[in-house]
Amino acid sequence: MSDRLLVLVRHGQSEWNLKNLFTGWKDPDITAQGVEEAKRAGKLLKEKGFAFDVAFTSELTRAQRTLSLMLDELGQTDIPVTKNIALNERDYGDLSGLNKDEARKKWGDEQVHIWRRSYDVAPPGGESLKDTLARTLPYYVQEILPCVLRGERTLVTAHGNSLRALIMVLEKLSPEAILKREVGTGVPIIYRLRADATVESKTDLAG
Repeated sequence: MSDRLLVLVRHGQSEWNLKNLFTGWKDPDITAQGVEEAKRAGKLLKEKGFAFDVAFTSELTRAQRTLSLMLDELGQTDIPVTKNIALNERDYGDLSGLNKDEARKKWGDEQVHIWRRSYDVAPPGGESLKDTLARTLPYYVQEILPCVLRGERTLVTAHGNSLRALIMVLEKLSPEAILKREVGTGVPIIYRLRADATVESKTDLAG
C-alpha cells in the first residue's frame, strides 16, 4: 500500500539564530545546539520506524547540514538528495545580517514588525512571504509532490519561511493564520497525504 509520506523539518539552530540576526540567503552554519537538534530529529524518526526514499533541501548550509546529520542517525546516507534554491529561506534583502534590535532602531518597531509579520510586504531588496510562496510552491508541485504521490517516502529539510509556504498550502491556512504559525527548529512535521494530495493526517514529532 502506498504510504504517501511527507516529512518537513526546519534546520537546527543556526549561528545567526543564536545572535538574533536576520539571515535570509546568508549562509551561516548551525550551532552545537543545532547539531543536537538535527541528531535528535533523526533519532526520533528512526525510533518511530520512519525511513525515506528521497530527500530535498535548499542550497544553504544550515539546511543541508541538518539533513546530513538526520540521515546519519537514520542510517540512510545513500538516498537521493536534491538541493534547490526554491527551498531557500525568504530573502530579507537589506535586513540580512542585521541584528533585529538594530533594525528596529534604524527603521522603527512598527516597520520591522510589518516586514517580519505581513504576508505581502517585502523588506527593501528582499522577499515577502507571498514572494517566497511564489517560488517554493511551484517547486513543491512539480518536484516534491509527485514523489509523495508515487509512494516515495519524502523528507524535506528547509527553513522557517519556505516551510511556512508549504504548510500554508497543505493545511489550507489563510495569510493571517500562517503568519502566526511558529515552525520550531529540528521538529519533524509528519504529513500523510491522500491520493488527491490533500492531508489525511498530520503529527508534530517534538522530542
